[in-house]
Amino acid sequence: MRILFLGDVYGRSGRDAIARHLPFLKQKYKPDFTIVNGENAAHGFGLLPEMAKDFFSLGVDIITGGNHTFDKTEIIAAMSQSQNILRPINYPKNVPGKGFGLYPYRGKNLLVINVMARLFMESFLDCPFMAVEELLKRYPLGGSIAGIFIDMHGETTSEKMALTKYFDGKVSAVIGTHTHMPTADAHIMKGGTAYQSDAGMCGDYDSVIGLRTDTATATFLKRVPKPKQQEPATGEGTVCGVIIEIGQNGHAESIDPIRVGPILKNTGL
Repeated sequence: MRILFLGDVYGRSGRDAIARHLPFLKQKYKPDFTIVNGENAAHGFGLLPEMAKDFFSLGVDIITGGNHTFDKTEIIAAMSQSQNILRPINYPKNVPGKGFGLYPYRGKNLLVINVMARLFMESFLDCPFMAVEELLKRYPLGGSIAGIFIDMHGETTSEKMALTKYFDGKVSAVIGTHTHMPTADAHIMKGGTAYQSDAGMCGDYDSVIGLRTDTATATFLKRVPKPKQQEPATGEGTVCGVIIEIGQNGHAESIDPIRVGPILKNTGL
């Protein structure tokens, strides 16, 4: 099984980069599943139904989220009609949507989990370790589950790595999102779980994590109040993510970073 995962899509720059580069990436790698984190697609904050529709039309199979999942409340209705738009599984029980999905693969299923870290994040979140562990009791790797992919949305590399160590060998891959910077630690852990602390964003890297440099920098230098609506950078975007190969036993056989576009050194071409 081959999974193509692309990190946080930030604003129009990120959406345009996906439209520009995803057809090439799908042709080159021929993934069985294409997963995209879409929580920043709408001007940097949230996801609109028409944007989700555009992603699906480009060949995206599953859209994951994070702390900005519900910034655009219009997505709630779309989530109720689609099993392919996920929000973090450790949100409170009464929150709309689902934190995981099962997707058919050669008579079995790929289990995709979206989970959010807690350090420096939302205070109302349930424990990500326990949320994933409870789900894995129902859907363990092996048998009807051919692979398990986790998008872990969080600030700290330590929490992301700790969760992956905890579930090493029990899931196929844990890839971090949220910080918008691709990390250089893509590897396979001893038990067979592929890992990268952050896939990076799909967006304009001539920016401050996707935001216009002038307004973002002014906040630090002048201590001016943040604008009510911060402006995304609008230059040409770079697509960042990973391609993961999963073997018949559900363990990862390879993980390779992908970066296509300006500013950053390209990989995976």
